[in-house]
Amino acid sequence: MTVIRPTTLLGVAAEAALAVPGVAGLQPRLSRCLAAAAAPTLTDATPYHTSPEAGIRADRAPGGSGWHIEVRCALAAGRRALDVAQNVHDRVGAAVISHLAALDAVERVTVEVTVTRIASRHDGA
Repeated sequence: MTVIRPTTLLGVAAEAALAVPGVAGLQPRLSRCLAAAAAPTLTDATPYHTSPEAGIRADRAPGGSGWHIEVRCALAAGRRALDVAQNVHDRVGAAVISHLAALDAVERVTVEVTVTRIASRHDGA
């Protein structure tokens, strides 16, 4: 039996989501932002940075019947949110299924996409 690491799935899902045109970045959950902000830093000059995977959550589906992937993303201005979210949903699902198939671990995958904000042209996302 192949052991599937959720951290690996996070990377696969983040890469797929960030490749979608119109995705400005991935947004971590509030709890993760607060935890990172409360963590001690080396210097005040150290920039606050979270990994792209922070905007992805991978959990076993109830009953262990596959995986549930949650993607939280910020979109670029000028794009239809529904179209971009659907594209993220499809690409992340396909990437995770392909990754699992390569490990001979074919399992059901559900993907949930949440648009957290629309980044203005002046935002750094």
